[in-house]
Amino acid sequence: MAVIPGTKPTRAVLISLKKRIKVAQTGHSLLKMKRDGLMIEFFEVLNQARTIRQELVEDFVKAQQSLNMAKASEGTLAIKSVAFALQKEPAVELESRNIMGVVVPKITADSVQKQMFERGYGIIGTSAAIDEAAEAYESLVDKIITAAEVETALIKLVEDIDATKRRVNALEFKVIPDIHDTVRFIGFALEEMERDNLVKLKMLKGKAQRAEKAAEAEAKKAALEGSGTEPMGPGSGKSKGLPKTEAA
Repeated sequence: MAVIPGTKPTRAVLISLKKRIKVAQTGHSLLKMKRDGLMIEFFEVLNQARTIRQELVEDFVKAQQSLNMAKASEGTLAIKSVAFALQKEPAVELESRNIMGVVVPKITADSVQKQMFERGYGIIGTSAAIDEAAEAYESLVDKIITAAEVETALIKLVEDIDATKRRVNALEFKVIPDIHDTVRFIGFALEEMERDNLVKLKMLKGKAQRAEKAAEAEAKKAALEGSGTEPMGPGSGKSKGLPKTEAA
């Protein structure tokens, strides 16, 4: 039995602990519902993360192949020149959204995928291989941003699921059992005190009755002594000191 330390065995504490049990059980039920809901959300986000990760790998391979084709066609120096021609960098905005009480990031990117004339390099002096490589890497960056959002949400969900599980287990296996044990302990203690009080009450009642009887006996004795009458004993009905009658 794990009794909460420092608990006084009183009725007020017993009533308070019974209320705490109800609150703890309600909290336990709500946390279990939250945990189950988070698990459902986790698996949905996990499926998204797997899909996006696979697409990310495919986009990376495609971008590398496009870059290699552009290098083979235009040369490394031309590729670097085209890369430095970019004037407008992508804008990334970080917000947040709520999933079952868990705050996860929401990443919005602007100007990642551009039109051909927005890339800053001359259209006439470059080949289609450079355009394809630029387009492939723009798609890759966009996918990286999406993957970052989804995978960060996944990590946040895992952390909150673990924290919720710990709280559920603490309530289920520690807090609620300890309160139940303490309630039983106080109940036993109060019953023992009631039995002790009952025994003491009976002893006091018996002592009071004996004192009352003794007082009544003393009162009767005092009353008899005050009237000059002695209590009648054996033979007290016979006459004393009467002369004997002689026969004629």
